[in-house]
Amino acid sequence: MTTETRALASDLSLAVVRLTRHLRGRRVDAQVSLTQLSALASLDQYGPMTPGVLAAREKVQPPSMTRVVASLAELGLVERSPHPTDGRQIIVNLSDAGQALLADETHAREAWMNEQLAGLGGEELATLRGAVGIITEMVNKTE
Repeated sequence: MTTETRALASDLSLAVVRLTRHLRGRRVDAQVSLTQLSALASLDQYGPMTPGVLAAREKVQPPSMTRVVASLAELGLVERSPHPTDGRQIIVNLSDAGQALLADETHAREAWMNEQLAGLGGEELATLRGAVGIITEMVNKTE
């Protein structure tokens, strides 16, 4: 690995951390933790699933996801139903309240991001579009 690559890794990591901090700052009066929010987002994106599948998708241990699902169910943000073929399992699904909360959270982050992007030119936007693709590929390789 070259010195230039190491410097890029450091700069990119720092930029991502700072961007994440700004996006988290949009979460005024957050009703759920970031872990819970991520679980809700996975259910929204991939549909109903067992807590074990959700744990694997979120890269957490199943007992941790069981606690997350229980807390989300208590808040009325997810619904649990029996598994159709395995009586030992449950299926977790996003509730209407969970979808509404996720939409509110997404709107707050996207409003800030849209404001930032509005000040950029076409070339900068194209560069960011390309970077999003690259970052997505990098993350997907580890999933």
